[in-house]
Amino acid sequence: MVKTFHAYLPDECHRTYSCVHCRAHLANHDELISKSFQGSQGRAYLFNSVVNVGCGQAEERVLLTGLHAVADIFCESCKTTLGWKYEHAFETSQKYKEGKYIIEVAHMIKDNRWN
Repeated sequence: MVKTFHAYLPDECHRTYSCVHCRAHLANHDELISKSFQGSQGRAYLFNSVVNVGCGQAEERVLLTGLHAVADIFCESCKTTLGWKYEHAFETSQKYKEGKYIIEVAHMIKDNRWN
């Protein structure tokens, strides 16, 4: 059976990240901001934008960098929780995270032409 995803990243996106569980596209490498983040289950990457993810309700959480309003994100195809979206940062130094996405390394794989 062929799976149809909500969005496919274009072929010219030579380096992409996909869901490790169902292979749905998640992000283009060009959208990667940082590899120096910590998710709830280990290392995580911060992205400007992602595809094929749904977003839960925002809630306030105390993270390593202070209080944030975040919403869990999940794969639209297999419903696995992948990380979260920063909705609001309460500290001025953390405002750059607003509207950005954390995906835990354990839930994604590199796809396409990585050299």
